[in-house]
Amino acid sequence: MRALIIDDSMAMRRMLAAYVQGLQVTPSVAVDGQDAVEVLEREGEFEVALVDWDMPRMNGMDFVRHVKKDPRWQNMKLVMVTAHVNPDDIMEALTTGADDYLMKPVSSEMIEDKFRILGLVA
Repeated sequence: MRALIIDDSMAMRRMLAAYVQGLQVTPSVAVDGQDAVEVLEREGEFEVALVDWDMPRMNGMDFVRHVKKDPRWQNMKLVMVTAHVNPDDIMEALTTGADDYLMKPVSSEMIEDKFRILGLVA
């Protein structure tokens, strides 16, 4: 299984990559939504994307909208991993197409729980 990690923070990308590797998931990383689209075009579909909200060029919500319009990526699970804690933001992300939502800071246990809920790991 492969996970696409999209975050403009190098520290967060490294941390999330280590968490998913602990679940026997192969990570690829992108620095923003536009970079993530380029990774998808180059590497094909991933089973899951962990998406930060606030990023330059293309933010996380714009990435979710972009992915949801393209049938090639319709089966990819999208999890917002963000510092946005406002209930309206959570609702916006979910109604836009995110499959789930995690508020930073996150732990490996939180990632594992979300992957289990989404049927990605046993």
